[in-house]
Amino acid sequence: MRRAPDEVIEAAGCVLWRRSPVDEALEICLVHRPKYDDWSHPKGKLKRGESPLHGALREVEEETGHTCAPGAPLPTVRYVASGRPKRVHYWAAEATGGRFTANDEVDRLLWLSPTAARHRLTQDRDKQLVDALLDALHLA
Repeated sequence: MRRAPDEVIEAAGCVLWRRSPVDEALEICLVHRPKYDDWSHPKGKLKRGESPLHGALREVEEETGHTCAPGAPLPTVRYVASGRPKRVHYWAAEATGGRFTANDEVDRLLWLSPTAARHRLTQDRDKQLVDALLDALHLA
């Protein structure tokens, strides 16, 4: 079934974080998508009938190999992708386990400090989510 050109693409993802195994500092997970050659937070389109939170958790696991515990909702990001409006719902999510394996969608994963994550992210809209995470964790 084809979508109408003005129908909103619904997607969801997480700003995935953990405490460093070395020094307990906050680290944020970024993924590299070779199709777009960009660095972003794990996210993806929702399946038919899927809730945004369920889709966000599914996408994190598919793209990063990690399970996570969802926390506070973060700002919803809106933009135009391939000529269509897109809405991405985000949550803060703490990594609870897992291991990354490169795949067709994501070929690299990095755990970075918030400052390094801001510099590595390709899109400004994704950089703003780092600040939203820090606010949600009361670290700003």
